[in-house]
Amino acid sequence: MRPRPRNPMPDDVRGALADAGLTDAYAARPAYQRNDYLGWIARARTEETRRRRTGQMLDELREGGVYMGMSHPPSRRRAGRDD
Repeated sequence: MRPRPRNPMPDDVRGALADAGLTDAYAARPAYQRNDYLGWIARARTEETRRRRTGQMLDELREGGVYMGMSHPPSRRRAGRDD
């Protein structure tokens, strides 16, 4: 099985994660999810779509328990955590 290409972290996405205080939540996700998010954002054809996709990623990281619009229980945030 061939590994999938790794998508680079764009500066605007890095900044959005930092501004939202979600860098650690992003880093805690499995590598395939981080790569999928970056590829999905990079494939946007318009800036509006890119912003919307970045926003969805941030919302999912903030909420936890969601990955690309699907339930993802391992990433669910637990009450009482300070992240």
